[in-house]
Amino acid sequence: MVAPAQASAARRAGPCRAEQETDFWEAAVAQFKTLLAVGAAAASLAFAAQAQPNVHEPKPSPAVAAAVADAARPPADTMRDDNRKPALVVAVSGLKPGMVVAELGSAGGYYTRILAKTVGDKGKVISVVGMQPNADAGMKALQPTYPNLSIVADDLTKLTALPEKVDMVWTTDNYHDFHNRLDMAAFDKAVFDALKPGGIFFVEDHAAAAGAGATVTSTLHRIEPATVRQEVTAAGFKLVRTSDILANPADDHVKRNAEADIRGHTDRFIMVFQKP
Repeated sequence: MVAPAQASAARRAGPCRAEQETDFWEAAVAQFKTLLAVGAAAASLAFAAQAQPNVHEPKPSPAVAAAVADAARPPADTMRDDNRKPALVVAVSGLKPGMVVAELGSAGGYYTRILAKTVGDKGKVISVVGMQPNADAGMKALQPTYPNLSIVADDLTKLTALPEKVDMVWTTDNYHDFHNRLDMAAFDKAVFDALKPGGIFFVEDHAAAAGAGATVTSTLHRIEPATVRQEVTAAGFKLVRTSDILANPADDHVKRNAEADIRGHTDRFIMVFQKP
């Protein structure tokens, strides 16, 4: 039994072992909370640094505006301009006079004409077509009007027939279709290799619902934007900007993009990737 005098002396000497342990753990918890707060702040700053700017109001250059206003564009193209917003779309891409751009999936040449006029006499547009017979017929018809347009038949998973490294690879409303017939890892790698350092891979396409991934590319002809981002960045690209100028929040993402009540009004996304 501890005498009263001894207990009094112990209290004067300092806290007991239990009190010391309590103080230790309280200090440890406080330090841990501080580290968590610092870590969260650092993660927040890192996320902010990686966040990509959304270009909501792009400013078309005089060259882009003149290309869209070109009288050589057919009425079948110009009547679609209100929906496709080509001046704003090209402005988001950053295309400038003098650049060399490879267009994948040129179709009827809606964007081919605009790209050719934008890059001008000192620039080039290379339309990359498939290997099947007469795949270049549509583009050949444009060459007399656009002498800076050339045509290359190539395997899109290789792109080895391009005569030179390019400043930009352009594709609109095609990435989902490529999914239906190509090895996409090989395709994205081929695009990466086709570009000069600092070159741009421009992708615009019809958005699928969140979580759909690439499961509706052949049925609804849409693809989830997050899937495109994941696949393209896996090839070595960096996503440098996006744009919502073609977004349509009213689109429920469950209709095929060609159905009468949604055709021309799908929710579309734009992503601009850059090769380091």
